[in-house]
Amino acid sequence: MSVDTATVAKIASLARIKVSEGELEAMVPELNGILAWVEQLGEVDTSNVEPMTAVIPNTLRLRDDVVDADPLTGGGKREAVLANAPVAEHGFYGVPKVIE
Repeated sequence: MSVDTATVAKIASLARIKVSEGELEAMVPELNGILAWVEQLGEVDTSNVEPMTAVIPNTLRLRDDVVDADPLTGGGKREAVLANAPVAEHGFYGVPKVIE
């Protein structure tokens, strides 16, 4: 695929970019070079390549999901928290139904 000056002008118009006539002429070979490179990528055989998200192996560094027993910094405050709730049901906040 190749682009001409009219195509570059159309792309600039769609992108709402003001481009002078000289800049249009300079962009034609640049865009054609980019498109030729993309077409080259399409010729590469990737049938035996597994999809990946990164080139190095990554694992999530997760901490254990443990409630801290310290009364100042941790959990164990369910009753104190639910005391602020207008309605508490089964150890949870009771909320009004919003979908009918």
